[in-house]
Formats: sequence, structure tokens, C-alpha cells
Amino acid sequence: MIESFHRPRSVGRFLLSPLTRATDCGRYAASLSIRSGQGQGTHDRIFRFTPLFGSAQAAARYALNQGMDYLAQPCLPA
Repeated sequence: MIESFHRPRSVGRFLLSPLTRATDCGRYAASLSIRSGQGQGTHDRIFRFTPLFGSAQAAARYALNQGMDYLAQPCLPA
């Protein structure tokens, strides 16, 4: 399987990094890392999404949109 990293996006104190992976059926799966902090205080949340996409760009766009929606929540989980 081929994995592709896409351009990360900074949002306040968070760094959103989408990752796409080609599946056996020729479609693309999306994941997202939301990172905060620095050094030993770095925290990373990884999200994997169930929809499959026709292109790596569509999968990355979906992951970033989901991350933006997550960060827009009024009270983020710890």
C-alpha cells in the first residue's frame, strides 16, 4: 500500500497533518494527525476515517475538513 503525506496546516496551537493511503481496491483512505505542544509535552491525536475516496487529494481534503470541524468545537476534550 502506498501512503502519501500532504501539506500540514497550522491552526492556532495545533498542527493538522493529513495522511492518505491507497487501498487494494484502488481507492484512498484518509487519516489525520492533530498535534499540539512541543518537545516532551507534544501530544498527537490520530483519526482514521471510514469513507474511501477516488483520489488522494479528496481524501486529504476530507481529513483536513474533519480536523477543522473538530477544532471548532467550543470545548475540546482533554
